Amino acid sequence: MSYEFLLYAHVIGATVLLGTGAGIAFFMVMSHQSRDPRLIAHVAGIVVLADMLFTATAAVLQPITGTLLALHQGWRLSEGWIALSLVLYLVVGAFWLPVVFMQIRMRNLAAQARDQGTPLPPAYLRLFRWWFAFGFPAFGAVLAIVWLMLMKPDL
Repeated sequence: MSYEFLLYAHVIGATVLLGTGAGIAFFMVMSHQSRDPRLIAHVAGIVVLADMLFTATAAVLQPITGTLLALHQGWRLSEGWIALSLVLYLVVGAFWLPVVFMQIRMRNLAAQARDQGTPLPPAYLRLFRWWFAFGFPAFGAVLAIVWLMLMKPDL
């Protein structure tokens, strides 16, 4: 594979991770503000689907394209900025994977409240707080990885 193709695929993957993460967060927060179980169940269903289609695909391809780029350029994976990027990538995964399950559970709790004509249960509200809190380190780590990818600092 050519360097240009690998770079393009890697940048698109980073863009998808960053953009999908920001979009998902925005739509989940906005629907949550309504406290309407119907809206939340609908939006959370779309969010779960988007995470599976876009985020998961990009998350799998990023380390592959990144490794191929590094090999193509003769960089060692132990180089400072690459090693730090890989550690941060593990941080992202450690926060993102639980978030996926939280989103599924929040969707299900909102759908149950919708179907029963009841307000959102306390379990939903607790999960939302955890989901919200987990987003900050994950999103921050993605931003840091993009910075490392662009700047390639000597570490």
